[in-house]
Amino acid sequence: MINNINKYKVQIATLGCAKNFTDSEELATQLKNNNINISENEGEIVIINTCGFITSAKEESVNTILEAIKLKKQGKIKYIIVMGCLVARYEKELKKELPEVDAFFPPWNKDKSILNLFDAIYKKELIGERTLAEQNHFAYLKISEGCNRKCGFCAIPKIRGAFTSKPIETILTEARRLADAGTKELILIAQDLAYYGLDLYKKPMLPELVEKLSQIEKIEWIRLHYLYPDKLFDNIIPVLKNNPKVCNYVDIPVQHTSDNVLKTMRRGTSRKKIYEIVERLRKEIPDIAIRTSLIVGYPTETEKDFLQLQQDIKELQFDRLGVFLYSNEDNTFAYEKYGDNISQEEKERRREIIMQIQQDISRRKNQELVGKTLKVLIDEEYEDVFIGRTEYDSPEVDNTVIIKADNLAVGEFANVRIYDATEYDLYGEVSK
Repeated sequence: MINNINKYKVQIATLGCAKNFTDSEELATQLKNNNINISENEGEIVIINTCGFITSAKEESVNTILEAIKLKKQGKIKYIIVMGCLVARYEKELKKELPEVDAFFPPWNKDKSILNLFDAIYKKELIGERTLAEQNHFAYLKISEGCNRKCGFCAIPKIRGAFTSKPIETILTEARRLADAGTKELILIAQDLAYYGLDLYKKPMLPELVEKLSQIEKIEWIRLHYLYPDKLFDNIIPVLKNNPKVCNYVDIPVQHTSDNVLKTMRRGTSRKKIYEIVERLRKEIPDIAIRTSLIVGYPTETEKDFLQLQQDIKELQFDRLGVFLYSNEDNTFAYEKYGDNISQEEKERRREIIMQIQQDISRRKNQELVGKTLKVLIDEEYEDVFIGRTEYDSPEVDNTVIIKADNLAVGEFANVRIYDATEYDLYGEVSK
């Protein structure tokens, strides 16, 4: 326990994915309601919520810790607390290599909680309440934890444990509180949304959950992130098609399209299945935007596999696409079975080729929007313009709409006529 804790400000620095940010927001709420002084930009106590997913994320986490240690040696920080996925993977090594850190904790968990260090009590009445780190007009809503998949490249099941759904009522309580705090867009996140409810209710419950969330009056958009391309996807299409609050947007991380790579990745799907899902989505919901992510440089990816991937990306015409370089992570199937036999330079070359293909696709799709009027959620004001998003774009990873106007406000919706477009940006004016 930290003595005289009320003397100090606490700053939480969060790295990694949206799931980590929701963890930090829940922790901040618990600390604040135990009379702990939380500060966004400074603090004598620094909590670093780390990512341990891939090499680049681990390096960022370690560098952030080292920077905090430097500030501690300068007397600008009194305590350093490290939590999160990096600790879940490497706690023993971190304790040995970073003795300047005062305490280590795994990902946020009320039962093995960092709260004990602050002599703070976990308050059940605050379940679902979060202190949003930045904006409040959109918020990530984590509906489950962990993963049961056995993908060859991924360490998440060992970091976060088995797939565990949150009860519907807990999620609804959190969503209502977010709505009351000003949230208009909920972004549902999980390792696989389609699996929601299987453990808790013995059947997929995402449609029922989304229907209940859509009944919250102040929520205007619901966005679905991370749906695995398999048979459980079938019951999601009516949700996308029939619920007016659900954005015409879906994130399906296919990772690859070559059957050889998909098999050795242990994805449990196929090139044919991916094509079927994309074609069905576009047939039933012509206005949908489909996002995906890919991994290049997987150790079994031959030149033939990569050429297949290029051709498939040209044919599938994903609306949004991101590319990751394969990271050879210890304690994964691929690490033990295949190693890392493709150079970093070759991985980067392959990523550049895929992104160039996607850039051409994105430019053409965006130019088709010129002349149309779209509903836009304003995310920020920057100098003399406002920056927003359509329902076809998720924050931080997708396209933005740049609007010259003087009568808009962050967190509000506006009807915007698009008059120009580039690969990743739309330019518009408020429709009169």
